[in-house]
Amino acid sequence: MKGLIAKKVGMTQIFDENGNLTPVTVIHVEPNTVVATKTKEANGYDAVVLGLEDLKESKVNKAYKGQFPENISPKRHLKEFRDFEKEVAVGDQIGLELFEKTSFVDVTATSKGKGFQGVMKRWGFHGGRATHGSKFHREPGGTGNCTTPGHSMKNIKMPGRMGFERVTVQNLKIVKIDPELKVVMVRGAVPGVKDCTLIIKSAVKK
Repeated sequence: MKGLIAKKVGMTQIFDENGNLTPVTVIHVEPNTVVATKTKEANGYDAVVLGLEDLKESKVNKAYKGQFPENISPKRHLKEFRDFEKEVAVGDQIGLELFEKTSFVDVTATSKGKGFQGVMKRWGFHGGRATHGSKFHREPGGTGNCTTPGHSMKNIKMPGRMGFERVTVQNLKIVKIDPELKVVMVRGAVPGVKDCTLIIKSAVKK
């Protein structure tokens, strides 16, 4: 598996040679630092720990700082990637060149929080008639049982908190990579708000 920690810039659109419009999400990828490596002999599995965005040492406690080698400053974001396909060593910098020969990626991020929502927005319920005299517009309707037990069963779709969940969108096609701007453009939308931190990995189903 290949992966990097990146940041979402936003959405735009680009045109190909035939004039076809493609909506894309722009992802900014600063070079990730290899903070640690794990091996089967020492840890039971192979993995690489990547870090992004330096932190001031004055704002880091000893417990957090202790996991970083002396020549590497503490990082704000850390992510462990198992079975990393590229041979790396602690202290190496990994950037967009990792995805030069990759066509599809999976993107993981925390989705936008939408607060407390009703069943029509949260679950797509149709609701009742919008006509005059109807007393059933946007309510969820009955959720109980006619017989025993006399309470609502578990997993009934109800109003509640919506969004702000860890979401992975799979098989996003890489449309363009710009090494100068350090951005990769993928077809379609990815989870999260602008400037959010996300994980971009090689697609597992392609």
